[in-house]
Amino acid sequence: MTSTPSPSPHNRSRSEDEDDPVDGMISRTGCAKLHHALQDCMAEQQDWRKCQTEVQKFKECMTTYQNTRKEQLLKQRTSATQSA
Repeated sequence: MTSTPSPSPHNRSRSEDEDDPVDGMISRTGCAKLHHALQDCMAEQQDWRKCQTEVQKFKECMTTYQNTRKEQLLKQRTSATQSA
């Protein structure tokens, strides 16, 4: 009985037209430009420690997004419990 080998679960390569889910998530935060600037810096410098300005800007953007999102979810939860 001959069977074809199943594809490796570790093969995570994507075709050119397939979207990266991480890029999609980051772009929804509004921090995509800062993320790309950070990636460019790390590619150029080959050392993330030399990109602390970019790291800090991206971190601040993500923190702002997370805090805003948390507030939105709390408001939704509060309004849902009040109307129930």
